[in-house]
Amino acid sequence: MSVQTIALLVLVGLLAGMLSGLVGLGGGVIIVPALVFVLGFTQHQATGTSLGILLLPAGIFAVITYYKQGFVDVKVVMLVFVGFLVGGWLGSKLSVGMPEALLKKIFAIVLLLIAGKVLFFDK
Repeated sequence: MSVQTIALLVLVGLLAGMLSGLVGLGGGVIIVPALVFVLGFTQHQATGTSLGILLLPAGIFAVITYYKQGFVDVKVVMLVFVGFLVGGWLGSKLSVGMPEALLKKIFAIVLLLIAGKVLFFDK
């Protein structure tokens, strides 16, 4: 792996970590597009890599900071975690059998829907 690639990967992680700590975004919104468009990963490779980062305790310091301020409801975290476990497994089963082009379209549509909700329909 080249020094440039290593530097880009660290930069992607830094940006994703900062946005994750700031507004709760990171994996899908920053890491996946950066890996695809900047580093030439396939959509499947980028998704798998992002999940590898997410599933490891990469955000532990951000969580501790928010927890200390009373912004983490552990019961809610555990319930969403259970759903995420099952949903992540089901989603990965669907994704790996899907054509790359379809997966990219689904990813883009989800981002557009979220952006539209935040821009125009957020109270």
